[in-house]
Amino acid sequence: MTAPKVLVTGASGLVGEALVFRLLVDKRFAVIAAARGATRLHGLCPVEPFDLTQRLFLPSLSVVQVVVHCAARVHVMNDSAVDPLIEFRKVNVEGTLRLAQRAAESGVKRFIFISSIKVNGEGTQSGKPFTADDRPNPLDPYGVSKYEAEEALTKLGRETGMEVVIIRPPLVYGPGVKANFLNMLGWLNKRIPLPLGAIRNQRSLVAIANLVSLIVTCIDHPAAANQTFLVSDGEDLSTTQLLRRLSRALGKPARLVPLPEWLLKLAASMLGKQEIAQRLCGSLQVDISKNRELLGWTPPINMDKALLQAAGYYQERQTK
Repeated sequence: MTAPKVLVTGASGLVGEALVFRLLVDKRFAVIAAARGATRLHGLCPVEPFDLTQRLFLPSLSVVQVVVHCAARVHVMNDSAVDPLIEFRKVNVEGTLRLAQRAAESGVKRFIFISSIKVNGEGTQSGKPFTADDRPNPLDPYGVSKYEAEEALTKLGRETGMEVVIIRPPLVYGPGVKANFLNMLGWLNKRIPLPLGAIRNQRSLVAIANLVSLIVTCIDHPAAANQTFLVSDGEDLSTTQLLRRLSRALGKPARLVPLPEWLLKLAASMLGKQEIAQRLCGSLQVDISKNRELLGWTPPINMDKALLQAAGYYQERQTK
């Protein structure tokens, strides 16, 4: 029997590339990678050029059964666009919908959309995590664009019969991670003192291996059709706890100064960096019980092992 074909967009990014490698190792599905930039996947599987900002579509969609859409204009700090929402909509809403419409016309059975926890909101009260069925409350342009894409995809699915699966991850980390998590690794590896030793928030994160595991489960699990899922490692940490465990994974002592949270928030406000303070001091927890109950899925890798993998990859690259 011919293996079902899965198209993965954003295959040059952290999530897309990791997913393609996992599918190649598993050999349960035939995989086609779609990437805008350079990728290590050439020679390992078919690679198609793809850019959400262009009206470029893939001729191979006619032989594809499942699309996993990881490509996006991602959230960045200090966005320089004149109107960030317009730019996010061009890629995350209009580009996504064009691809999904073409997929439906080509007979694709299932469309898996990698969204964002920002659709739920920017934070939670400690002990009151977001659930997959909460009323969405996106507050920034990126979150709004992801929510609008979800709504458009859901409507398209109802009209065409194409199954739509939505996955909303929080902060994703692992080998090759960039942005804020990479900065943390750098600070800790250099043993820079950080004023983050007294933060008592609770935040959910997801290791790239755990996110990929859920995506693979959703590719062909019958119960995943037309559902929304949140995802995490199943363990929540304060910023202080995360930094201590990352330091341990790096084999370096944590140099954390116990500065009061109110003082951190005041300093951030005076510098116009409230968003950074929210990420460092605010809570954001997600409830993944729906995944267990509906799919029988639990995170296969514990957080300590995932942090070791991320730290090891980082240190290996520092010595090259």
